[in-house]
Order: sequence, then structure tokens, then C-alpha cells
Amino acid sequence: VQVQVHPKLSSTEDALQYVEELILQLLNMLCQAQPRSFLDVEDRVQKSFPHPIDKWAIADAQSAIEKRKRRNPLSLPVEKIHPLLKEVLGYKIDHQVSVYIVAVLEYISADILKLVGNYVRNIRHYEITKQDIKVAMCADKVLMDMFHQDVEDLSALTLSDEEPSASGEQTYYDLVKSFMAEVRQYIRELNLIIRVFREPYASNSKLFSSHDVENIFSRISDIHELSVKLLGHIEDTVEMTDEGSPHPLVGSCFEDMAEELAFDPYESYAQDILRPGFHDHFLSQLSKPGAAFYLQSIGEGFKEAVQYVLPRLLLAPVYHCLHYFELLKQLEEKSEDEEDKECLKQAITALLNLQSSMERICSKSLAKRRLSESACRFYTQQMKGKQLAIKKMNEIQKNIDGWEGKDIGQCCNEFIMEGTLTRVGAKHERHIFLFDGLMICCKSNHGQPRLPGASNAEYRLKEKFFMRKVQINDKDDTNEYRHAFEIILKDENSVIFAAKSAEEKNNWMAALISLQYRSTLERMLDVTMLQEEKEEQMRFPNPELYRFAEPDSEENIVFEENMQPKSGIPIIKAGTVVKLIERLTYHMYADPNFVRTFLTTYRSFCKPQELLSLLIERFEIPEPEPTEADRIAMENGDQPLSAELKRFRKEYIQPVQLRVLNVCRHWVEHHFYDFERDADLLQRLEEFIGTVRGKAMKKWVESITKIINRKKQAQAIGPSHNITFESPPPAIEWHISKPGHTETFDLLTLHPIEIARQLTLLESDFYRAVQPSELVGSVWTKEDKEINSPNLLKMIRHTTNLTLWFEKCIVETENLEERVIVVSRIIEILQVFQELNNFNGVLEIVSAMNSAAVYRLDHTFEQIPSRQKKILEEAYELS
Repeated sequence: VQVQVHPKLSSTEDALQYVEELILQLLNMLCQAQPRSFLDVEDRVQKSFPHPIDKWAIADAQSAIEKRKRRNPLSLPVEKIHPLLKEVLGYKIDHQVSVYIVAVLEYISADILKLVGNYVRNIRHYEITKQDIKVAMCADKVLMDMFHQDVEDLSALTLSDEEPSASGEQTYYDLVKSFMAEVRQYIRELNLIIRVFREPYASNSKLFSSHDVENIFSRISDIHELSVKLLGHIEDTVEMTDEGSPHPLVGSCFEDMAEELAFDPYESYAQDILRPGFHDHFLSQLSKPGAAFYLQSIGEGFKEAVQYVLPRLLLAPVYHCLHYFELLKQLEEKSEDEEDKECLKQAITALLNLQSSMERICSKSLAKRRLSESACRFYTQQMKGKQLAIKKMNEIQKNIDGWEGKDIGQCCNEFIMEGTLTRVGAKHERHIFLFDGLMICCKSNHGQPRLPGASNAEYRLKEKFFMRKVQINDKDDTNEYRHAFEIILKDENSVIFAAKSAEEKNNWMAALISLQYRSTLERMLDVTMLQEEKEEQMRFPNPELYRFAEPDSEENIVFEENMQPKSGIPIIKAGTVVKLIERLTYHMYADPNFVRTFLTTYRSFCKPQELLSLLIERFEIPEPEPTEADRIAMENGDQPLSAELKRFRKEYIQPVQLRVLNVCRHWVEHHFYDFERDADLLQRLEEFIGTVRGKAMKKWVESITKIINRKKQAQAIGPSHNITFESPPPAIEWHISKPGHTETFDLLTLHPIEIARQLTLLESDFYRAVQPSELVGSVWTKEDKEINSPNLLKMIRHTTNLTLWFEKCIVETENLEERVIVVSRIIEILQVFQELNNFNGVLEIVSAMNSAAVYRLDHTFEQIPSRQKKILEEAYELS
């Protein structure tokens, strides 16, 4: 179930065990009703599950019963659970009842894991732990009502200490990573506005005209589109970052979009949302006959969410746009790349007009509202550092006299707001602190006479409400009170609070309704997006026309059981060449580890020319066959561009083509020797990238071209040795031979230290020239070895020749005394090899000594000094 909802995350054993405990707790609750039919189970679910999770669980279970007739749609094992249910209940139970119960359990387990997975991704972790489940559930009112109805002590459900503090100076890469996380959350907020709030307006043309929808939501869809586009550009840039680059160069992403005037929708949006009559017009839509009933029919609390939460959410894009200007300045300060700095400067300049317009619009409206950015964000708890939240909660608690029970930090994860409200009836003013788990009502201590030694706290505790255990009810204005709302407790008692103005009431209601219905709205969004995904199934090209569209099967690809620990990407164990190329350039995710491994090892099963042909074939993606709507459009002479086709281009063609270029870039950067050996291969690659079109691809084509030109220049100049040593090279050691007298150079006339040094320098060059690909699959022993392993063969031949030369020097001596001197000299060279860590040189000498011609010279070895014999024996052990 976890793999289905979050395939890129892993889970610890105790986390899954904890979910299983919760599911067994739920199973026990369902079995207490002694169900005889699935209708009994449905009735139990409706009575005991909180709204709206009850209707979604029932819908899933009914769907499972329908599908069961054809195939098994469930992940949990019905066949194992069915006999256990018969045993526990003590009577024969219909198989459909078991299917229904298992479907409900599976839906709830998926719901828990989806919620926890979102939380884990927000804190940028890759593994779900038991603590994560507790923390995420603590923030979800619906699940807490289901599993912890009577629990007031939530000390076990508080935030873990693993989350890093938000304090400390951020690097450029830190800024980019945190911005990407923020934009993903922001896009989810935009989806919430468009799919959950805007959709009911747009789908009921009798109540709300298209003009009404336009007036309320303005250009929110354009803003969503540009946010998705910007995030896509930044993710592509991070993916394509050179290994030698100090950080991803995202300046060009902002510059390109600023030059296209892509951020302009923010200006007209801010003008529309912040215009003086906006709120009155918004409320007039809600007061239309039938509007309140229609919105309430969508879901419990939905009308209140529209009235109070939506106006705050609509301000989030305004604050987000202002955040762009601040971020660009921070990135420019931190950038270590001159070209990137220039791009960021150009982006800042291009956005100056928008910035001044936004600041002018906001200075008139937002200053009056006295709203912070966090008040308008739906996911505030992820936007703040945990340490700051705990510090704030501790400070508030110290300032409250008479606090009893668990600390605030043990019941809550975040502070929301504070202010003064009047308690209706007693007409006492109360200072209220609102947290995500608690509402604390205090009396001010100001002006009260204080006894010596009394507490210095500003407030005295009067009462506190657990947010899970209360309902918020809006109250209309009466003669007795105005700007009021009611808090209804579990025991049906209630407390009414009144604010000083309508604006203050709106702020309190927005916070309270958001807390109460946040999880419900989240689920509504998940259901809507899942439904859209099912309806808009992406169609792929016909595998007969495009062989990379062939579905995965056991015949063409095999995966390891474990995934990569951080990314959650599956590890490939084996596959056909076509499947490997598909995964190398996969549309759903990038896998840099696989790219590196593949380019190092592919020559053992595929030639470079064949690889380039496959990459070009992968790049040229045919579009799926047109739908009926597309055919009709073509018959009418129109250009077909269905939503399906747009999605295919954006989510399949673009990422695949980008990743093909990324593979090409890695190929020329790290394995250019393939192109040095085959001029035709390089020409084909240059011709291919010359045909690539599209603005999105342009900078990646330029990047590849730059690398090719740099490598060509380096090839023309020849190898350069820009090696820096800690100390200057030692002076050359001379023995009998002197500089310039090369005709006298010999094993005995040259200094043994210098012979070893020069051979080590020479062999170091040979060794560094060997590429990793020359060592894969023993290609130096196979056909085309001269092409696939030229540097390794050069090193092998040098080693063989040197070994033979040492043997020749020994066996060509005319007498025993001279032979002993030659062997001693070779052992002296061996000793220097060991000191220089030249193990290849050690092997050359050991091989010479072990050769049949030398090994049998017993009289010679008997006269070798014992110290040198010991050196030789140590070398034997080493080799």
C-alpha cells in the first residue's frame, strides 16, 4: 500500500508495524457491530468514521465489491483475512463482507500513509518512521478523531528533534532547494484554490456567471501555469548541473521567464484581489439565494471555508510574488558564477516595473489589513523552523500564570495567532492564544496589584479548549452581540466570543475554520486530483512505431528488490538494451547514478555508434494516435491540441528529450575518448544536436557544443600536465653516466634511484590514461581490444617489455660476479619502487625474478646479501 501511494519513499519496519496496529484497532471497532452483511459494515462506518472520510471509505469498498467479480483490486490479503474473521466472529461470514471490510482498512491505511508521505517529503526526508506517522496524524483532525478520540495527552505525538533548525546562513544551493520545496507547496495551494474552491463556482453557471468567477479568482490559472513552468525549469537546471559547477545556475530560468513577461499575471491579479470593492463583491456572491445551501451541500463546513479561508488563500500569490524579488537578490549575492550573476541581475532589472507596481498596489491595501504572509498560507507548519515554533510556545507558556497539565509544545506543533476577544454573557475581555492543537483563554494581569514574590506573568489562565474536541459555529449579528462566533464543546456546552470588528472576526474565523477543516480540504483536493489523473490517462505511442513505449515485463527488465536509499529510484538488475536506454532517459525521474554507471560499462554489450543511434531514435518521439476529438478538429481544418496531447508533450516528450541531451552531455564530458577514436561518431553527434529545436533545449545544446569545442582544443594542443606538487622535484641523481652521454646509459651506469623515478613517472602517465571503460568486462582480451582498451594495452605492453628487459640484463651477463651485481641493482630499483608506491614496477621486477630463465639461477641468489633477499621476499608477498 505504501509503495502505491508514495513509490519514491521507503518505510522503517516499526512504522509499518504501527500502521498495522492502527488498522487492527479499526478492525476491532468494525467487528464489534457483529456484521452479517456488507450493509452492516457500511452502517458502522457511517456511525463511527468522521465526515468526510466515511463516504470516501464506503465508495472505495463498494468499488472493490464490484471489481472483485472480475479481478482482485486489493493489496491487502482478503484470502487470509476471511477465515480469521470467521474465527473471531464465531459464525460464517459472507465473502463480500470480508472484501468490504478489507477495502475499508486498505483505504484508511492508504490515507494514513499518503498524509505521512506528504509530511516526510515536506521535511525533505526519504524514509517514513513511526515518529513521522505520529506527528502527521497529530496535525490531522479527522484521523485523530478516529483513533484518539479520548486522548488529551499528546506528548507522544510531538515533533521529532531530527528536523534541522532553520537558523544559520544559507548557501546558494540551500536557497535553491528550499525555494523548490516552497514552490511545490505553493503549487499545491494553487491547486486547492483552483480545483477545490474555484471548481464549484465554475460548474454552477445558474448561480455564478463566468464574469463572477473571473472577478473572484482573476488570473489564478495563469499564475498556476507559470509556477509549474518555473519549477520545471529549475528542476531541469538542477538535474543538468555540471559536476564541476559550484552550484546549479538557476539565473537563466528567471531571466528567460522575466524577458517573456511571464510574471505579468501577478500584477493584474493583485489589482483584482486587492481592489477596494473585492470583499463586498465576494460576500454578495455568497448571499445569493441558494448559494449557501449549494456550497454546504458540497461538504460539511465547505461554505464556512469558502467564506473565511478562501479570501486569505487568495492573498498567498501576492505574497509569493513579493518573495521572488527578495529571493533574486539573495541568489545574486550568493552566486559564485559570473554568468549566473549577470542572468540574475538581468532578471531583477526586467522585473523592476512589476516590483514597483506590486509594492504600490500592496502598500495601499495590505498595510491596512495588518496580515502577515503566514496568515495567508495554508501549510504554515512547513514554512517555519521547528526550533522557532517551540521557542515561541515556551515563551507564551512562561507568560501565563496558573498553567496546569502538559506543556503547550507537547500538545501542539505551531502557534497560529493571538488577540483580544470578548466572552459574550460574562462580557469579560479575554486574551486568546491560538495553536494548532489548543485555544487558550487568559485574563490580563495588567493593572492588578501584585504581592511580593508573585509571578511576573502577563496573563492568568482561565480556560483552554482542545481544537480536536470543539466545533466552530459562525453567529450572525444580533442586538446582544456583533462579530461573534461560537465554540461548541463535546458535552454540547458552548462559549461565544465576539471580536471588535468584522475584519478581526474574519481573521479569527479564517484561522479556526482552516484548522478545523484543513484535513477535509486536503482530502477533497487529493480525491479531485486522483479523479483527474484517472480521467486523463496519458496515452503513449504505439510500441510498433516507437519501441521505447513497450510496457515493462519480466522478459525485458529486472529490478533489484531494494531501491536507492535517498531518492527511492528502483535499481536495475538487468534489461534489454532498448529498456536500458528507456530507463536511462526515463520521463518520470532522472537517475544520475545509472547514467554514470551505464556510460562506463555499456561497451561490453553495445557499440558507441549503436548507442548514438538509439539515443537519436529515443529523442524522435511520435505523438500518440489522435483521439476522436482531434480527428474532428483536423477534418474541420483546425489544429488539434487536446488536453491529453498537451500533457503528453509536457510530461513525456519534454523530459525524455531533455534527458537524452543530458546523457549526450555526460558522454562528451566524461567519455570523449569514444569520439576521439571515431571521427564519424563525433560528426553524427554534432549533426544531431544541430537539428534540435525549441527554446527549452537551446541552452543544453549550447552546453554540449561548448564541451565538444573545449575537448577538441585540448586534443589539438595535446595532453597538458598541470599537476601541482607540495614540494619542488628532487635533483637528478647521476652515477657513472653523465648528462648528454646517452650512448653510455645502461642499468649499471645510471643511478638506481633515478631509473626508478623515471620509470615511475612514465608508468604514472600510462596509468592515468587508462579509462574506466577499458577495464569493464575484460574487453582488453576480446575482439576490437585495440579500439576498446588502447591505453590499457599500452600499459600492459610496457610492463611486459620492461620485465623482459630485466630478464635480458640478467641472463646476458658473462660471469657469476657480474650477474650478482645486476640482480642486486634490480633489487635496489625494486626498493625505490616500493618507496614511491609504484606497485606496477614492483610487479615487473617480481615477474622477471620468477621467470623460468632467472628463477633457476641458484648460485646467483646464494650470493645476494641477506638484506636484499629480505626485500625481494617482501615483494613476493606483496604481489
